[in-house]
Amino acid sequence: MAVSLMPTLPILFSSPSFTSAIATGGNYSSRLPLQASPLPCIPHVQASPAAAKATPPSSIEHETVDENYDGAAPKMLSSYEPFLWDVFDKFKNEDGSFREDITNDPKGLLCLYNAAHLLIHGEPSLEEAISFARHHLKLMRDTLNSPLAEQVKCALHMPLSRTFKRMETLRYISEYKHEEGHNPTLLELAKLDFNLLQHVHLKELKYLTKWWRDLYGYVGLNYARDRLVEGYIWCYAVYHEKDFALSRIFLTKQLMLISLMDDTYDSHATIEECRLLNAAIQRWDESATSLLPNYLQRFYIELLRIFKKYKREVVIRDTYHVAYAQKAFQDLSAYYLREAEWLHENHKPSFKDHMSLSAMSIGSLALCIGLMVGMGDLVTRESFEWAAGYPNVAISCGKIARLMDDIAAFKGGKAKGDMATSIECYMVEHRVTSVVALSKILSLLEDEWKTLNQALFQHHAQLPVVRRIIKFANSMPLFYAEKDAYTFNIHLKDTVESLFVETIPM
Repeated sequence: MAVSLMPTLPILFSSPSFTSAIATGGNYSSRLPLQASPLPCIPHVQASPAAAKATPPSSIEHETVDENYDGAAPKMLSSYEPFLWDVFDKFKNEDGSFREDITNDPKGLLCLYNAAHLLIHGEPSLEEAISFARHHLKLMRDTLNSPLAEQVKCALHMPLSRTFKRMETLRYISEYKHEEGHNPTLLELAKLDFNLLQHVHLKELKYLTKWWRDLYGYVGLNYARDRLVEGYIWCYAVYHEKDFALSRIFLTKQLMLISLMDDTYDSHATIEECRLLNAAIQRWDESATSLLPNYLQRFYIELLRIFKKYKREVVIRDTYHVAYAQKAFQDLSAYYLREAEWLHENHKPSFKDHMSLSAMSIGSLALCIGLMVGMGDLVTRESFEWAAGYPNVAISCGKIARLMDDIAAFKGGKAKGDMATSIECYMVEHRVTSVVALSKILSLLEDEWKTLNQALFQHHAQLPVVRRIIKFANSMPLFYAEKDAYTFNIHLKDTVESLFVETIPM
């Protein structure tokens, strides 16, 4: 793969001080997202009633939900309860069209736009609301004042419910002081919390950097991407809170091992070496080391050692967590091998077959199980059994990653030897142009976002896990907006500096 393997670490260590950091967590407002932007919500600090009034109410009415709901989408406007549909219909004329007078309230219109993106399958009224709000927001965006102008611009690019929550938090901290009636104390606490947590994350990065340098040097797989910081950002998107340090570190290690395995299957190993590597991983025993070519033996030994070490580091009653993560890693190896076999045989899969495999081989599903390791009482054995069955929310996360990766690869040019993208498969199978195929892929992508929304009220018992999976899915636009930013890491330079290098002035 003709890509620079230079890591992002030098950007991190250009920081003048390893002090403090960020939060206003990914925890948005306790209300339905019918406001242009949420109040910064500080973990461990509950806003006073006065602070809650800091953002003037919109003329569009809204409902409230449990303040601990953490951004999860209740059925809100998309509820099947008739009285809520009646509330929604207040914004329509008798003929079913939207009232033009609501366009006089740009903030309320933005609220409607963001809220409507929490739609699920079979809700044409919300699709109509999105189209209506988008059209009028585009017309008025050049006439709005700051910070509403910036909020509209960002929402048109990416609706609030799909944003990388930590970056959205950072952006809103800078905007909040410009809002009429803002609470200076709340803003100061948000900045302080962000800076203090940044210090925690930098300590983790210092530890992980040494671990990765030792591992990368020892296994000697110099063809593989050196992307520790980028991998950490992906895991940080899932959980930034201090209490999840163990989970965040294990998930980062798991992701980096997956990255080494991916690059081996994808760009270096022969088909016979791929088969031997998968056979060894399925056996998961040191005695299988002799099956492997010399250059893969150290990687295999370290793989077994790291998982074994983590069984000792989680609390005794949670050792089964790691066993589920191990099985997911083994499953992923089998998916990688099947892709390698297709490439070796010059197999041209149907679009359906391509999506069925590539949504699994993108690695997201394995990480949806790995992210649960060390989450303590928030997860149970039943949670792992549920996740190991690859529920729709996990599959949708994988499809979002795959489709966005394919769109970026198709626009930016994929590496020689890579398997055909979903767009190319669709073009060949249906004999259509790239424009038609891309339109279809974007439509399918919207369907997967709807499935994620639906999971929030379909799996109440697993809601802590569902929320983390959705946060993981929300990181995909950051990594695949234009190019594969994990591979072409220059696209993450500003993100790294914002999250880990620059502190927020108090």
